[in-house]
Amino acid sequence: MKTTPEHDERIAKMTFASVYPHYITKVEKKGRTQEELNQVIEWLTGFDEKKILELIKEKVSFKEFFQKARLHQNAHLIKGMICGYRIEELETPLTQQVRYLDKLVDELAKGRKMEKILRKS
Repeated sequence: MKTTPEHDERIAKMTFASVYPHYITKVEKKGRTQEELNQVIEWLTGFDEKKILELIKEKVSFKEFFQKARLHQNAHLIKGMICGYRIEELETPLTQQVRYLDKLVDELAKGRKMEKILRKS
């Protein structure tokens, strides 16, 4: 699925620090915790809570964030629609990785079981 170069560039430049508080609000509104959010982020990226806070403090862009990440070997199993795009059809790797994270946050907020979110079964 094609995205525009402008769309991809906007995502690349967006800071993780600017989005993280929105992730927290979204999951907490639905009765989930920041710890669960961090667990999901760690599964996808390999970043523990300490590293997540460090990256927030550094105000890294999503481009830098995912360059530093070790994407989970099962990340390709994250499929479905997010923000009007089918994740598995996105052609720009960084945009796809950001949408992986968005999808995991959505699943957490929707009350999906952690073992399903983390693609364990």
